[in-house]
Amino acid sequence: MQRLLTALVLLPILLLVIIKGTPWIFALLLVLLTGIGLHEFYQMAFPGRNQEFLPFCLIGALTPLLPLLSDMRLILGGITLLFIAAAFHVLFRFSSIQTAASDIGLLVLSLIYIPLLMTHIQLVRQLDHGVNWLLLIMLIVMTNDSAAYYTGCRFGKHRLYEAVSPKKSIEGSLGGLVGSYIGTLVAKYTFFPELGLIDLLVAPLLIGSIGQLGDLFESLLKRSFGVKDSGTIFPGHGGVLDRLDSIIVAAPITYYYALFLFRGGAL
Repeated sequence: MQRLLTALVLLPILLLVIIKGTPWIFALLLVLLTGIGLHEFYQMAFPGRNQEFLPFCLIGALTPLLPLLSDMRLILGGITLLFIAAAFHVLFRFSSIQTAASDIGLLVLSLIYIPLLMTHIQLVRQLDHGVNWLLLIMLIVMTNDSAAYYTGCRFGKHRLYEAVSPKKSIEGSLGGLVGSYIGTLVAKYTFFPELGLIDLLVAPLLIGSIGQLGDLFESLLKRSFGVKDSGTIFPGHGGVLDRLDSIIVAAPITYYYALFLFRGGAL
């Protein structure tokens, strides 16, 4: 019940910002989510030391603002400067020289995994039909999750990747992809009529499968760090990374698909 109530409160707010929010309001939402996501990552990766990385939470959180400045070089430059700052931070503040390399690896991973991928959500919204693309990502991820859960509970017998996520099944994964196709058809005949036949075939497979892999990747991180959830900010749902694990990896794939392959209703 708590999970349902949380979803009923959060989803309308998120949809309102996506559909009606100005580019800057939407970007500020991403700034907030990016900062919280980085904080969750550092709590998992550096327990007891996470306050040391607060500057990277604050600076990395600003990355989704860069596309609004209309110069893609700023994104590359911003990520480059973050890497240099991370390298020098570990150089002068390492706790143990034996773990310095792993510290810099985790720090760089956090900056690529969260700010860079979250920035692509902003880039998706700035595309032609950008709001529709974002809604499509959300719909595919949600129908995928729901269908995978139902199919896995009802028919799941073969483990998908037991070492990373013991409860997920191959049957559930395939059912999730069927759900992705259903979600895409709903999008086509409600809010995104520009989707063509090729899009109806490719987009749900691409976004749905990448979303599932994103979920598995976050599960891998949590099991490696020895935690159940990335955070507790959403009662009954875990943290920001738990809620966005599929979306943040699906957003870059969707962005480049829409940018280079989408033909706006053509086959």
